[in-house]
Amino acid sequence: MSADQDRIMTALKGVQLPDGSSLVERDLVRALSVRDGVVSFVIEAPDAAMAQAMGGVEVAARAKLESLPGVTKVSIVTTAHGPAAKPAVPAGEPPSLKIGRHPTPQQGKQGVPGVRHIIAIASGKGGVGKSTVSANLAVALARQGRKVGLLDADIYGPSQPRMMGINKRPASPDGQTIEPLHAHGVTLMSIGFMIPDGEAVVWRGPMLMGAMQQMLGQVAWGELDVLLIDMPPGTGDVQLTLGQKTELTGALVVSTPQDVALIDARRGISMFEKLNVPVLGLIENMSTYVCPNCGHEEHIFGHGGVAEEAAKLDVPLLAELPLALEARLAGDRGVPVAATDSPLAEPYRKLAERLVQLGLA
Repeated sequence: MSADQDRIMTALKGVQLPDGSSLVERDLVRALSVRDGVVSFVIEAPDAAMAQAMGGVEVAARAKLESLPGVTKVSIVTTAHGPAAKPAVPAGEPPSLKIGRHPTPQQGKQGVPGVRHIIAIASGKGGVGKSTVSANLAVALARQGRKVGLLDADIYGPSQPRMMGINKRPASPDGQTIEPLHAHGVTLMSIGFMIPDGEAVVWRGPMLMGAMQQMLGQVAWGELDVLLIDMPPGTGDVQLTLGQKTELTGALVVSTPQDVALIDARRGISMFEKLNVPVLGLIENMSTYVCPNCGHEEHIFGHGGVAEEAAKLDVPLLAELPLALEARLAGDRGVPVAATDSPLAEPYRKLAERLVQLGLA
């Protein structure tokens, strides 16, 4: 344990539980992390009743740690081994719903009722524009008359609430069913709707798996032609869980043309092959840049690398999408460029048409 962690644990010895003992004495502190002044940890209560009594303990722990020199932010998550008791619900209000529980047993791969196709949109690394592609493709398919859902599965870095211009907590009529949100003709669900803006998600693998299980199985998706899943980058727990537990139609892999991105994209493709998930095609993002002032076209990240990779894999290159400031600004405003009449919407319209022609949407 580092010196900073020792200092935090020493401070937490002074935080009393309702029974007079401390968090440290009862060994309830898990996953302690101290980095650049940000302290995060999990309080793991032995049972649901004790977890419900921890509200004051969290407040006291946060206040004590924030008073320490050098601590700029404190993030605390309380969990319990057993299920929490259902709280009383005021008349006329929907029951609250917690996302991020441990998974329930499941036999084999399962689909989502009412959904014809489930397509994962993945990348081997971050920063290649996968979430931008996901948002714009969802909107472009909706404009083609398709019934489209978009699940933001990037648990640690959800960006679809901002890109789709909507951020409010979904309703739950019974404490079990989650009513999704809607924007630009797309049915939406994201972990970003369930947590305060800017708050870190501090979850272990089982809680990630439980969250994905809930967002697929408990959301009232309705009848959809296609559900797009905006995957986190890389080959971690979420990708493995979805590949092993969900009946995916297949995956679309997004990459920029540069060699570094393609190396990671190959790893992602290899993962899908091991999980027996078909790779439906590749998408080259940031393929070209046209200067808005002089009209000069430049291939900033190289050109043709994704097409060569698609040929090696014998899968289609579905689109070559441009790098454009307008697309970034549109996403920041919450109106994907595919939802506008901009010329930049055209590549996404063609990509959507291609998927429809292939019978994938």
